[in-house]
Amino acid sequence: MEEKEKTKNAKPKKKFLPFILAGLFIAALIFGYTKYKFASNHEETDDAQVEGNISPVAARVPGYITEIFIEDNQLVKAGDVLVKLDDRDLQNKVEQAEAALENAKANLQAVKANVTSSRSNISTGGANIDAAKTKVWQAKQDYKRYANLIKDGSITQQQFDGVKAARDAAEAQLQVAIRQQNSSQAATNATGSQVAVAQSQINQRQTELDFARLQLSYATIKASNSGFIAKKNIQVGQLVQPGQALFAVVRDNKLWVTANFKETQLENIKEGQAVTVKVDAFSNKEFKGKVESFSPATGAKFSLLPPDNASGNFVKVVQRVPVKIYLEKDNDLENLRAGMNVKAIVSVN
Repeated sequence: MEEKEKTKNAKPKKKFLPFILAGLFIAALIFGYTKYKFASNHEETDDAQVEGNISPVAARVPGYITEIFIEDNQLVKAGDVLVKLDDRDLQNKVEQAEAALENAKANLQAVKANVTSSRSNISTGGANIDAAKTKVWQAKQDYKRYANLIKDGSITQQQFDGVKAARDAAEAQLQVAIRQQNSSQAATNATGSQVAVAQSQINQRQTELDFARLQLSYATIKASNSGFIAKKNIQVGQLVQPGQALFAVVRDNKLWVTANFKETQLENIKEGQAVTVKVDAFSNKEFKGKVESFSPATGAKFSLLPPDNASGNFVKVVQRVPVKIYLEKDNDLENLRAGMNVKAIVSVN
């Protein structure tokens, strides 16, 4: 009796087994078709990361840190004062440059005064030449009259010699006045060239002052752009050198995704295609973006030791090409951080 009951119970199970298998087969077909359809219209990779603009902040002048106004992960705005260095040496250099500039300006004024004096001497020399010419003309006229009178015996030889000597003296004085005028003109020309030299010295001192002020401004380190402070490794009293990295500012105004697709996936990927980005940190949230550009070389070409297939045994490896994906601004990007792992799905239909 028990065996008959077991046989009766087994028959219904065997009766529904073909339907169960058929259902599973149909479900598998639907699932496979769905996956095939999705794969034929999409290219995806999980070798992708969120990227951002990270600006390292470095010292531009040497000095000891006197004040620090930031903390790790703090949000700063462009123009905010972040760090101050001891600027007393730089301030002294500014004062020295200012004194040198004032000295150069005073030298220029002295040279200009010499130019004015030389020009006055030229005017005086011109008047002296005119006076000497008048005396020469008068002396020549007297000489002519006395030359006629001595022929008639109306004057003595001594009187005639006196008039002749006066004529010669007037002509000599005229030559002296002309030479003095030429000398004054040469001095004025030389002084004029000194004005140009003095002006060039002022320009040089002004440049030195501008440079000293620029160096002084570097003692106050300000944020060049808005973002979050990261990797702060400085302390008050620390001596820093030019070029030394102090911290970094991770800019908060733009994020994008760099997805490393296999070279075999790039055939159907084009610029402007829609992209769905899934971030590992937010499993229930999707971000929208577009393909922006392609790297001009594979990632391996930028490695420290790029592969050289001409040496050794050749092993073909599928290369990956970085693709830049722009994240649309209407996404909630505040919680994203540079370096997060994501999955990028490109719609290629």
